[in-house]
Amino acid sequence: MADALADLPPVAEETLAPGDLDARLAGAREPFLVRGLARDWPLVQAGLKGAAAARAYLVAKARARQFPVNIGQPGGGERLFYDAAMGMNFRMAQGPLAAILDGIAANEDKPEAPAIYLSSIDMGDYFDGLREDNALMLGARRPIESIWIGGRTRIAAHNDVPDNIAVCAVGRRRFTLFPPDAIGDLYIGPLENTPAGRPVSMVDFAAPDLAAHPRFAQALERAHVAELEPGDAVFIPSLWWHHVEGLAPFNALVNYWWRDAPAFLGKPEDALFHGILALRDLDPATKAEWQALFDRYVFASDPGVTAHLPEDARGILAPLTAETAGQIRARLLRGLSR
Repeated sequence: MADALADLPPVAEETLAPGDLDARLAGAREPFLVRGLARDWPLVQAGLKGAAAARAYLVAKARARQFPVNIGQPGGGERLFYDAAMGMNFRMAQGPLAAILDGIAANEDKPEAPAIYLSSIDMGDYFDGLREDNALMLGARRPIESIWIGGRTRIAAHNDVPDNIAVCAVGRRRFTLFPPDAIGDLYIGPLENTPAGRPVSMVDFAAPDLAAHPRFAQALERAHVAELEPGDAVFIPSLWWHHVEGLAPFNALVNYWWRDAPAFLGKPEDALFHGILALRDLDPATKAEWQALFDRYVFASDPGVTAHLPEDARGILAPLTAETAGQIRARLLRGLSR
């Protein structure tokens, strides 16, 4: 099945100069792939000389501090996931970047080697000049800028709340993408016990068990794949599911997360957890009554919701401001603290 993923329809490719990216991202709701967007990055150029050159470049930029790293079980394969008891099949460790990268190099292509993966390392916190020398033109956005480094790895399909641009800096990456409403066909695991902070698909994409997960076949009918070479970038919109593979013996990926929503708004995921707490286990009739209220006050875009009220009397039903958002937050905190 891993090879079959490459036969899925490709993500749409676009030709963009680096300076055109900011405008293209405005309002984008579908994935797209840009070849060579970051080809001039020093990290990309180092990687094109070989994995050793890429590792040397990263070590030269690294700060003298401990880096967090995920280490799989020897012989456990490339998939960082749950174990049979729904714990994790990897452990967390820390060490200097040079020692971690030496470990990746020493284990390249050994059949029983453990997966070694540095995930979501903040470039500004852990490196000097890496972020500045390897950057995208994102306009006024202020993204979280992270680097992901490892050998051959497979990361289960998950989604992220922010929009995301992922740049293959070294090696090769494969992203298999699904729209947000494919959730019912991906067999998502627990919300709170997760390998890396986000709920993941329980389907093993390399060997899917269609007897246990029959709807996964329907998910694949809606999937698209992006195969990234060094310097290529893929845009992954908010809440799109993505399965990520590092395909080369040494891989480095840089990604940018951001939200275009005003900073004073709450986090939708907090509302999801509060909904589970307050609504999910009510009787069906009561839930239907509350659903009507949510449809009216949360999901409706009909101006008639408040048209009968004077503008200065609409309160939090009017478009939110930092002040009214603060009022809601204070009310929620009072309620949750009881």
